[in-house]
Amino acid sequence: MIPLTLTRYFAWRFLGATAAVFGGVFVLVVLVDYVELTRRASDIPNVSPWIVAQTSIFRVPQATERMLPFSVLVGAMACYLNLSRRLELVIARAAGMSAWQFVAPALVMALLIGTVVTTAYNPLSATLRERSKRLEAELFGERTGATQSGAGFWVRQRSSDGRQAIIYATSSREQGARLDGVTVFTYDPAGHFQERIEARTAALEPGQWRLEQVRVYASGAAPRDLNSYPLSTTLTSEQVLESFATPETVSFWQLPVYINRAEQAGLGASGYRLQYQLLLAEPFLLAAMVLLAASVSLRFFRFGGVPKMVLSGIGAGFLLYILSKVTADLSKAELMHPGAAAWVPVLFGAVTGFVVLLYQEDG
Repeated sequence: MIPLTLTRYFAWRFLGATAAVFGGVFVLVVLVDYVELTRRASDIPNVSPWIVAQTSIFRVPQATERMLPFSVLVGAMACYLNLSRRLELVIARAAGMSAWQFVAPALVMALLIGTVVTTAYNPLSATLRERSKRLEAELFGERTGATQSGAGFWVRQRSSDGRQAIIYATSSREQGARLDGVTVFTYDPAGHFQERIEARTAALEPGQWRLEQVRVYASGAAPRDLNSYPLSTTLTSEQVLESFATPETVSFWQLPVYINRAEQAGLGASGYRLQYQLLLAEPFLLAAMVLLAASVSLRFFRFGGVPKMVLSGIGAGFLLYILSKVTADLSKAELMHPGAAAWVPVLFGAVTGFVVLLYQEDG
């Protein structure tokens, strides 16, 4: 009964520490994002503070989802350091428990947290992110010509009459079916420039893009303002999805459908495959973070070196983050298989934490 009681105790202590860290990160991100969004919307007349707050809150879950592994790492370190400070780890060892026994509850809880995040929190954050993009377009959509930076989406198309067009969009919604901040450069069949078209939004319809709130700039003519402008296209919904959709806004349960649609259309689906593998690996990534945290935080307080342990844990988590970013970039460039890109950081973190913990406990 003693090991079972202590197991439950350690599990709840780990869960409480992780929830506290995650809650603090969530509140901090909400405040920072709201302040930044308020600054951006300060010169918009009659803007509703509630719309600004709603847009900010809807964007936060996806940001905090990416920061969850660090929350688990810091939460596990705080949990074990606090247990060590209060000599509870000494009592657990005196009761006959090994380090593996009081690390196991945190591993199980990390796997459960990761499963809930993948199956429930991710679909919720993806849905809210789509809503935030729609609200953000309503707030800032009128500034379509103002933002021409390296960010955004580009695609080249050819219409049925041979005309070519290069389309740029600052953001996309509904997985590429609706674009915001659109700029189109049109060319005749011979490749000569014809018009530059700027539109607030663009919606994909069968055989055409429907541009709204349009200004057309043509050579040798004054600019024309139009409420609507049809732009012929031969792009299919699958091609648009591959060009403009962002995998992060697709929920875990819908990703297999998007992957199949892209493959049936003969398009690359590396971005969706990578996102799917990352979500599958999420529970094991959190477990790896627990092992890393345990490997640097089980030292007794009376031995000293606590600041060094904390810095070591944070450094290990940072290196693991860099590795995951490198492998993700290699996968997006199609230089690495999406499965390997998602699982290599997990295996590296888990093996590193396991080996260090094994050496500390069993020599």
